[in-house]
Amino acid sequence: MTATLFTNASVLDTRAGEILADRHVLVRDGLIAEVSESPIKTAADRTLDLRGRILMPGLADGHVHVTAITPNFPLLKRMSPFYVSAASNELLEAMLMRGFTTVRDAGGADFGLAKAVEEERIKGPRLLFCGHALSQTGGHGDMRGPGENDLDQCLCCAGLGLVCDGVPEVRRAAREEIRKGATHIKIMASGGVSSPTDRIDSTQFALEEIDAVVEEATAANIHVMAHAYTARAINRLIEHGVRTIEHGNLLDEESCELFLKHGAFLTPTMATYDALAKEGVEAGMAPELQRKTFDVLDAGYRALELAHSKGVRMVYGSDLLGSMQRHQLNEFNIRKAVVPADELIRAATCTAAEAFQREGEFGVVEAGARADLLVVEANPLDDVTVLTEPEKNLSAIVKGGRFYKDTLG
Repeated sequence: MTATLFTNASVLDTRAGEILADRHVLVRDGLIAEVSESPIKTAADRTLDLRGRILMPGLADGHVHVTAITPNFPLLKRMSPFYVSAASNELLEAMLMRGFTTVRDAGGADFGLAKAVEEERIKGPRLLFCGHALSQTGGHGDMRGPGENDLDQCLCCAGLGLVCDGVPEVRRAAREEIRKGATHIKIMASGGVSSPTDRIDSTQFALEEIDAVVEEATAANIHVMAHAYTARAINRLIEHGVRTIEHGNLLDEESCELFLKHGAFLTPTMATYDALAKEGVEAGMAPELQRKTFDVLDAGYRALELAHSKGVRMVYGSDLLGSMQRHQLNEFNIRKAVVPADELIRAATCTAAEAFQREGEFGVVEAGARADLLVVEANPLDDVTVLTEPEKNLSAIVKGGRFYKDTLG
């Protein structure tokens, strides 16, 4: 057994949005064993006096694509999965060093990559994965151009999506991802930016197909996340049991009411639109697809303001692709104009855990939670942007009790 004792810590209580001064935190075998106002009289392998530094949970990103090493998805699907996996290593390690100790992949990562991280063969955040995102023919996960007819390339490749149609196919596809250990199921339920043959304002999958996916996920005690932009797409998904809506740039007041009524969560991904608008083509996206970004860019800001004003619970998400993944922390900069620091921190910690049905497992500094911790030099409740400069402000990054960065001496 290994134990680390943090003394004189200013613990960031993410649930309450406040600092708990002069706390002592014992970590044992990868978990937080005790949080105390009084000194802990337990022998530890290492004792660190934080001298009032902030001790907070590691961050969670609720929408990543760790295998999206390029935004050129037609190229990605032709790559060797071995090459893609190897190239993903760098992306994963960079995420961890930004302070993200848990990420939820939205299509592409699988059991093997998650296992490699778990076994420390790859340095990276704890990886929640869905395998392939499920898409209808001609949907957001179907990367064939209008002149391409070979469906085989969409059924098994290094890409992010899997095409399936009709209740039996959709049900089988969901069961297959569950069999392979998926921690959630992702469906493409509206048009998107990076898909060549659909419109942003389309709805995708029939209601009975959505019901089949939700039924299979519920049976496996996991949740469904859905790519959706318009209110029409969002509202039908929430009413049929989808737990998290990704993007949501064109939601309306009725959507917000449904989020609250059904206990659903919204994952805005403003960072990716900002990055795509500025450097999408340079990073490898086709110009005609990059232009679709502007159909949802400004609407995303309005949706963020509306959702916040109505009390919709939101999860931190970035959805960045290829070289643009270096902007992962920019979501803090974008949302802070609308969302207060305490709520924005919750979106990247305890609210994310709740959305993923893992409440108390991560996102909090509490006994029984995973020892995924950050030591921060300044208080992010005063200025959340301190989290956007990890090289300067993160003195320690701990995942499962193991230090991946340590400048505490």
